[in-house]
Amino acid sequence: MEYQNPQPDAVVQRHAVARPVPGPGRTVISETAVAKVAGIAARAVPGVYSLGSGPSRALGAIRDAVGSSDHAAGVRAEVGETQVAVDISLVASYGTPLHSLANEVRAAVYRAVEELVGLQVIEVNVEITDVYVPPPVKPTAAASPEREALL
Repeated sequence: MEYQNPQPDAVVQRHAVARPVPGPGRTVISETAVAKVAGIAARAVPGVYSLGSGPSRALGAIRDAVGSSDHAAGVRAEVGETQVAVDISLVASYGTPLHSLANEVRAAVYRAVEELVGLQVIEVNVEITDVYVPPPVKPTAAASPEREALL
């Protein structure tokens, strides 16, 4: 028996523009999903050392040690039917201009959430809680001069 497509003229398109689909049903996007998208976008911005405050970073370090990660750490999202608001808490790397960093994070989160989640972002609040200063480089111990061999 030969398979016949019930809609022979239909063309399957991948990555096509989303069109409303007629029929019953609704889509619910959780706050956790939005927070993960926002967190991944924020971490990708150069100058962001980590997301979250002290306690959440400590918990994240434990998670990383056991091979798990929480992409939503330091991110809180409030999701409505068509809009979303995001709060991000982060630690900046020393030497990064903080206002510029906040603006870059804000732009990255707006772009990622609107493109990937499909909701209108009404605000992205960025709180820079700390600045990471790398520890000083310890000088290596100078090798002791070699002694001449006694003959």
